[in-house]
Amino acid sequence: MTQTTLTKPLAVDTIRADFPILSTDVRGLPLAYLDNGASSQKPQSVIDAMDWYNAHANANIHRGVYQLSQLATELYEAGRKRGQEFLGVDDRREVILTKGLTESINLVASAWGGANLKSGDVVLLTQLEHHSNIVPWQLAAERTGAKIEVVPIDDRGVLDMERYEALVAGGKVKMVAVTHVSNVLGTVNPIREIAALAHRNGALVLVDGAQAAPHHFLDVAALGADFYTVAGHKMYAPMGIGLLFGRRELLEAMPPYQGGGDMIETVSFERSTYAHLPAKFEAGTPNVAAVHGFGAAVHYLAGLGEGEAPRERLRTAFEKIEAHEQKLLEAATDALTAIEGIHIHGAAPGKSAILSFTVDGVHPHDLATVLDSEGVAIRAGHHCCMPLMKRLGVPATARASFGLYNTVADVGALERGVRKAKELLG
Repeated sequence: MTQTTLTKPLAVDTIRADFPILSTDVRGLPLAYLDNGASSQKPQSVIDAMDWYNAHANANIHRGVYQLSQLATELYEAGRKRGQEFLGVDDRREVILTKGLTESINLVASAWGGANLKSGDVVLLTQLEHHSNIVPWQLAAERTGAKIEVVPIDDRGVLDMERYEALVAGGKVKMVAVTHVSNVLGTVNPIREIAALAHRNGALVLVDGAQAAPHHFLDVAALGADFYTVAGHKMYAPMGIGLLFGRRELLEAMPPYQGGGDMIETVSFERSTYAHLPAKFEAGTPNVAAVHGFGAAVHYLAGLGEGEAPRERLRTAFEKIEAHEQKLLEAATDALTAIEGIHIHGAAPGKSAILSFTVDGVHPHDLATVLDSEGVAIRAGHHCCMPLMKRLGVPATARASFGLYNTVADVGALERGVRKAKELLG
């Protein structure tokens, strides 16, 4: 997604020392953690940030005039500022802090969908989508009478863009909800092209950025997304924090998603008025410790790059991350394809660092169990992508997903574990 221009690689040994869990032994063997697509691990600086908040700054935000509450509020808003930097957003009102990516998509499907969709309208999805970018739109369609249509993929896992262009034409499609990077196949979708075609035909675009955020430099304005969602726990930040970017004019026109404290301006028993952005969509007490930890994670990622400005440091950091992870993906692909009976699923050009595969005669769950006995953590199952599994013609796959702290030694452990599983079960 970006062109690598730096010659300095990631200092992976130093990075691994920043992540305490990577020193864990699993069944007497070094941990090879290859389930980053589900959740990444956290560096010590993120763990320390959350611990410090809970020990020294724990208070409710925005409401208190006392010093501790003011400090908690400052830390919370500083986390939003880091989110702005990460996404390349100029206006803080366009960054909503949620409890996760799933809530972010549900927010848009409920608030925007409820106010804008009607009978006969179309929400356009793709065969690559995670359940979190399918089910909320199905619920919205059931409530409004809208329809769901789906863009197919080819056998490589690449979107059929001719079919997409045909489906989006005509004005019935009101929302295109699309993953940036497939969590199963690693396919990187052409979001700029998707957004341009959608806007040309009067549709909006929501992007599921769960698998893009940990691996690729993001610029939501350049992508043309109307809404963009991020999951903190997949990008070295805590669980319980997500980002929703939305264009200001869209967010202002949407009704609130939830009612409660902090999202109101005035309340009477007759009617209520609502707070300005972003508070309008942040009802109730948030997970301030997780927001502070998210800010620490963005700071950590930026620290891997070079330059004066935060965005430049992030850009150069992700150049290094992409280059490192692509080498691991290539090494793992070469290692597994050399094993008889292995089938790699997903061959899109420029795919991200996700490797899904099946082994003849071995169920993915059994494969993952054998790999665990070798200290290797992978994911096995349908990966919350049942429609995609149907398209692939398999009930499940094994998935190795790489992060910035993984090494060629992890790839070697994966290969040995797969060979052992094949000997035992194949």
